[in-house]
Amino acid sequence: MKINRIHHVAYRCKDAKETVLWYQKNLGMDFVLAIAEDQVPSTHAPDPYMHLFMDAGQGNILAFFELPNSPAMGRDTNTPDWVQHIAFKVDSVQTLIDTKAKLQANGIEVVGVTDHTIFKSIYFFDPNGHRLELAADTGTPDMYQKLDEVKWDMLEEWNKTKRAPKHAAWMHDAEFKN
Repeated sequence: MKINRIHHVAYRCKDAKETVLWYQKNLGMDFVLAIAEDQVPSTHAPDPYMHLFMDAGQGNILAFFELPNSPAMGRDTNTPDWVQHIAFKVDSVQTLIDTKAKLQANGIEVVGVTDHTIFKSIYFFDPNGHRLELAADTGTPDMYQKLDEVKWDMLEEWNKTKRAPKHAAWMHDAEFKN
């Protein structure tokens, strides 16, 4: 079997309408579908929900569930805030800069523009506490080839040592930073 693509990725939200409006206003996503049930189709548990779907571009769907009868949303407190996030690709660094200004004008705190050598990105949180990243590719074909050539060696070394391998340390050299 070969996976075709991601059909949708689903997260929980605090308020379905607020979430739809926030993603429309701040990221320009279209609201494409809403499904509401009083019973979970897969488990048949009586648990009303609103399931909404947002167009994240090129067939990618970001979905949310509002669950009014469940305990308040939480997060994995053993995982740092920066780890779990949704990253969206944008067309250019200028789009990052423009979007950062728009988000800040809407009162949203933004981290970055952060230079990751092969891409640059900004980070911020949605109203549900989900960390989001917008990323613009900046790497060259040669950079991606170098990274491809060492990926398995890096994984094997990490698996044995649990320390960051240095196979791609060149990414931190000033000459590669844009």
